[in-house]
Amino acid sequence: MAHKPELTILFSQAQIAERVSALAATISRDFANQHIVLIGVLKGAAIFMSDLARALTIDATFDFVGVASYGKGSDSSGQVRVTKDLDESVSGKNVILVEDILDTGLTLTYLRRMFLLQQPKALRVATLLDKPSRRLKPFAADYVGFTIEDNFVVGYGMDFDERYRNLPDICILTPRPQ
Repeated sequence: MAHKPELTILFSQAQIAERVSALAATISRDFANQHIVLIGVLKGAAIFMSDLARALTIDATFDFVGVASYGKGSDSSGQVRVTKDLDESVSGKNVILVEDILDTGLTLTYLRRMFLLQQPKALRVATLLDKPSRRLKPFAADYVGFTIEDNFVVGYGMDFDERYRNLPDICILTPRPQ
């Protein structure tokens, strides 16, 4: 008989809100008096990007990109494919690529390369969670919410098999999905 999944809070709603506000303040300082385009990586970054955008004090617009690198399980397939491209070019623009979790580095390496081909004025990466122990490609985000251990996390936009995205906290899911 399978164990019922357990959720343990890793970061509370209040901790997340405080950290997102701090990231927004840093981004607002770094791009003072400039326009930025936030590009959210669907679906996981949608909630983080919404909160980040509302906390910014500078002019910002947004777009979304959809990518697939995970199948139905918990491990990356290693292959990245675009499922939704940008609505507009980022050529000559200040771009912040917004991701929920920097894990293997494969998705963000792929997206960084793809967006650099359009020659943006600036390209930075903001990730809510950084999990360096899982890196397959060297990658460092410019803005990091929290650095975490190799746990399987859900909530605040992150899912397992499309479940748990709506949780207000970031939780560790145990046992770890296979």
